[in-house]
Amino acid sequence: MNSEELKKIQTPLKDKYRETPDSAVYTLKAKGKLGEGISCKIETGRALADAGLHPATGGNGMLACSGDLLLEALVACAGVTLGAVATSIGINIKEGFVRAEGDLDFRGTLGVSKEIPVGFKDIRLFFDLNSDADQEKIQTLLKLTERYCVVYQTIVSGTKIDTKITNSSVLV
Repeated sequence: MNSEELKKIQTPLKDKYRETPDSAVYTLKAKGKLGEGISCKIETGRALADAGLHPATGGNGMLACSGDLLLEALVACAGVTLGAVATSIGINIKEGFVRAEGDLDFRGTLGVSKEIPVGFKDIRLFFDLNSDADQEKIQTLLKLTERYCVVYQTIVSGTKIDTKITNSSVLV
């Protein structure tokens, strides 16, 4: 896809969203079903992914860890965003790789220490590109990718999450 093809697809959407802002709001959904042992089957829209405990918390390593899935979502979103931005601003990427890594201290997750936060302490996102673009254009590409990547912005903004629990079983 080139810049003109991308603009042809996105321009009517942008116009619609400017004219009727409410039409730009979508609710994305994800769901899973609790599985055998300590696992959860996630419907990705394309396939099922089985998530379970990380080996550092007692898992056997055969199921996807939710921390890995978070990093994979970041890599996927950042890669797609980078590709769209590069196309939009006319940067030809001959080859590119995106990778993420994050540091967790499982003492927090396992309740070994209340002083250790649960979750990633640090996340690093890397883009390894082969492109003819100069350094200034590459920095613009990075800045715009960070700005428009949904998963990146969700993580860095600390988005509020509302939780609810229901129990369909009635104890008498």
